Amino acid sequence: MDITIDTSHSKYHVNKKGYYGHFGGAYIPEMLYPNVAELQEKYLEIMRDPAFLSAFEQLLKDYVGRPSPLYLAKRLSEKYGVDIYLKREDLNHTGAHKINNTIGQILLAKRLGKKRIIAETGAGQHGVATATVCALMGMECVVYMGSVDIQRQAPNVARMKMLGATVVPATSGSKTLKDATNEAIRDWINNPVDTHYIIGSVVGPHPYPDMVARFQSVISEEIRRQLKEKTGKSNPDYVMACVGGGSNAAGTFFHFVDEEDVRLIAVEAAGKGVHSGYSAATSQLGRMGVIHASKTLLMQTEDGQIVEPHSISAGLDYPGVGPLHAHLFETGRATFLSATDDEALEAAYELSRLEGIIPALESAHAIAKLKDLSLQPGQVVVVCLSGRGDKDMETYIKHLK
Repeated sequence: MDITIDTSHSKYHVNKKGYYGHFGGAYIPEMLYPNVAELQEKYLEIMRDPAFLSAFEQLLKDYVGRPSPLYLAKRLSEKYGVDIYLKREDLNHTGAHKINNTIGQILLAKRLGKKRIIAETGAGQHGVATATVCALMGMECVVYMGSVDIQRQAPNVARMKMLGATVVPATSGSKTLKDATNEAIRDWINNPVDTHYIIGSVVGPHPYPDMVARFQSVISEEIRRQLKEKTGKSNPDYVMACVGGGSNAAGTFFHFVDEEDVRLIAVEAAGKGVHSGYSAATSQLGRMGVIHASKTLLMQTEDGQIVEPHSISAGLDYPGVGPLHAHLFETGRATFLSATDDEALEAAYELSRLEGIIPALESAHAIAKLKDLSLQPGQVVVVCLSGRGDKDMETYIKHLK
């Protein structure tokens, strides 16, 4: 496994200053400068250490259960007339891709001598994954979560508490992921010495977008190897993933971004419709701005106030997008589509009934856009199934037909 692959030659990966084209950087308050500077200076050095890499690989194998399967969805493939493979991140311990990153970051935090961990969460999967690794390593864990998300993701809140985490509700703004992130950053400012902030997506100040993408790059590394075994080719025709902040997409795209023959498809949440006023389709509605210490595409008013996002899926309910994805959108390297709440629900029921797999609502957004691709017989499509649907059962039951 090479999570420290040299990306300096790439047009799409981060440069030495922490930027993806125009996007990225570290727009941080002075109180956080020592912490962020320490991470910038040491993260690649730590990740290159053979002992660190060995511990990371062992935990991914023996604790997370990697490699996750690459599953040929035969009935779904028959419907669309192509070979559709699902990268089964839903089968990881804790039920999503989030655990890949939290394993890496908890090992890194221990190397830096930190004693306390904070995190933000929307759908709750990152919160559960953070609480899980804190329990594993015997570290204090505080998770910030929007009060709206606490209501709609109650099973994950219970899991976090059972694992020993303190769950703190964010009650400002839309009371969702953006606001939870604000609260986590506030905590970090107040506790800069002993605390490490495990950011769950490819957002925040450099080096977080690159660091999280590297820990998640195990997804695309496995896809290449598994696809070669199954088809004789390492590269599919399409790679698809849902995008909120975008960590599962970053990991799924990582080893393909410089392979121009692979089409990258990012699917955002259109909510009740892109232009309905209830949407999270950042690429369509956003413009350059700074959110959570990074310059990126951001849904905002003319005077720079953040527009509250909406999605039926808590994990996509974010007004920005990671700077990597902003760059992939601006350069045209990735195609950005968006799925409405209704389309995501329909796709979730379709996958459940065709393949016996109940997906997370986030993942269902990616499945929903298969119908919008110009697919040709014989093509290979890989979709990242980023999480399982247990956490969304209350929502699914409400809409059950």
